[in-house]
Amino acid sequence: METPERHMKRVPAVTRAIAILRYLGKRKEPLGVNQLARDLELIPSTCLHILRTLVEEELVAFDPETKLYSLDAGILTLAHNVMRQNSFGDIVQPALNQLSERYGVTAIGVRVSGMRHMVVVAVSHMELPFRLHISVGSRFPALISATGRCFAAFGSHNWDDLSARFQSLKWERAPSLEEWRHEVERTRETGYAIDNGNYIRGITIVSVPVLDSRDEMSHAVVVVGVAEQVKDDGMKKMIEEMRDIAGNISWKLGGKGEIPSLSSERKTAEA
Repeated sequence: METPERHMKRVPAVTRAIAILRYLGKRKEPLGVNQLARDLELIPSTCLHILRTLVEEELVAFDPETKLYSLDAGILTLAHNVMRQNSFGDIVQPALNQLSERYGVTAIGVRVSGMRHMVVVAVSHMELPFRLHISVGSRFPALISATGRCFAAFGSHNWDDLSARFQSLKWERAPSLEEWRHEVERTRETGYAIDNGNYIRGITIVSVPVLDSRDEMSHAVVVVGVAEQVKDDGMKKMIEEMRDIAGNISWKLGGKGEIPSLSSERKTAEA
């Protein structure tokens, strides 16, 4: 089955405008047109035309004295509208707070954005000696880590597309394609995925998919913790709670609220 992404044609001006907005959002200080063009490998005149349009739309601010550009308040309006419409974030936040406090982990709500990225839309940090750099708006490759296994297991993409995308992923300790495919199949049977230090050494990541009305993954409930925190004796209980949360959210968002039973994992182990 071919995915819609394979037929999409990018609009260069739009792609460049988005690149400019994202880059300005990452930088702490305003930038001039020449530096923006150089850093983003754009023709300066093209970059200038796009910046002027973004200024007119109040997405970018221009200081006539310094000749520098920065994000403007219009971005906040867009972000506010997205957050207001993000019912998943509102629904999942209390559950994330509970998971974080009960198990001493960072709990995350993720929205899948096609085959390219997953986006963090809600997060609850536990007070720890260190803090993982995860915040609302953070983006990660769609197939990376435990959540990527869930996406591959509960999506409509074929293995050729998944394999090609998998080859471009950057892990600290990458599984082989054969290992990863086996883990994806297991995720389809059990309804959850675990990454034990593949993505980030010493970090355990557990993910449970939130399925839509077509039984495809639209969001995920994720916990992240130091490997020593996520002990085997508490892992099963935490996963069962995450599955309950994901199933309840799926139902509230119009899905069936069903995820493969943990009993299937026991059957797999017995076979």
